[in-house]
Amino acid sequence: MEARGLDSEIYQKLKDFGVTRVILSFSGGSDEGYLDVTLTPESSFDSESQRNQRYALCQEVEKWAWSVYDYSGAGDGSDYGDDIVYDLENKKISTSEWFTQRAEGQSSHEDLFLCDPDKE
Repeated sequence: MEARGLDSEIYQKLKDFGVTRVILSFSGGSDEGYLDVTLTPESSFDSESQRNQRYALCQEVEKWAWSVYDYSGAGDGSDYGDDIVYDLENKKISTSEWFTQRAEGQSSHEDLFLCDPDKE
């Protein structure tokens, strides 16, 4: 996934709250896309009113993210995702992607046998 620049108004609000990193965790695989927003450090939001403001800020970041990133979540049913980290201190953006894949486990083989359901 290609990173998009952070909205300047949201950037300033985040900085005003002492947020140093914003993590966007997109996930999908079953025709629906999901997004989790994490703001760090959590200690920037100690009081109840600050937690309410944090929630509102997360909602604002989420709304912005859905407006600039196209993430449908469509796939073959296997989980996958993209993480985008906005490092506000160092003014860097990093991206990574992940996916799950099928791994074969133990198997067994037997001779075929037939059952008659009327006699059981």
